Amino acid sequence: MQALRMTSTFTDLPRLMSLMTGDEKHGPAATSTLDALWVLYDRVLRVSPESVDDPGRDRFLLSKGHGPMAYYAVLAAKGFFADSLLPGFGSYDSPLGHHPDRVLVPGAEISSGSLGHGLPLGVGTALGLRAQGLDGGGGPAVWVLIGDAELDEGSNHEAIAYAGAAGLERLHTLVVDNASATYGRPGGIAARFEAAGWSTATVDGRDHDALYDAFTAPHPGRPRAVVARVEGKEG
Repeated sequence: MQALRMTSTFTDLPRLMSLMTGDEKHGPAATSTLDALWVLYDRVLRVSPESVDDPGRDRFLLSKGHGPMAYYAVLAAKGFFADSLLPGFGSYDSPLGHHPDRVLVPGAEISSGSLGHGLPLGVGTALGLRAQGLDGGGGPAVWVLIGDAELDEGSNHEAIAYAGAAGLERLHTLVVDNASATYGRPGGIAARFEAAGWSTATVDGRDHDALYDAFTAPHPGRPRAVVARVEGKEG
């Protein structure tokens, strides 16, 4: 599938998302991630359609892979594939499935959708970069987007504990908090990461400047977690 370079802005994303139908039950789960995804791809991540195989690229892992419409819209807006693919979303012969497939979707680092897998994979990716000597300052960053409900999965807590103890500085976790988790976190979500030695910030998940500042704040020797709060109960 050939990537198509195009010029799009944040205001184009609702139109791009509207081209994808058939998974409306996960529409709110997708729109809850839209602002944070845009800020990452527009202002933070060092990855492009031309660099998807570059060892020095940043890695973005969408753990919240159910309802990936916002992710597909952002990838199309950034030229990873043509937006003409969007209307076929979820159809038999479309590469854009209801869960992303890393061998079909240009720019997708992992296949996802089953909750609780992305952060452990992010830890493994960060360890792999360290083993290759690529985890120094200015080296590839690893970003994982999870939903607050994914913190109900024990695999995430093992990953949080390990990453903090290992000082995986190039690992970043973005938690989109739309109040859909079954269990509360004493002191809030950020407190769970702080207890394991992470650097944290909690921001308005619709405020692009606040997101950017939180994403780019220095955190020497520690992994980084940004909790982005959005309007509640979106799934």
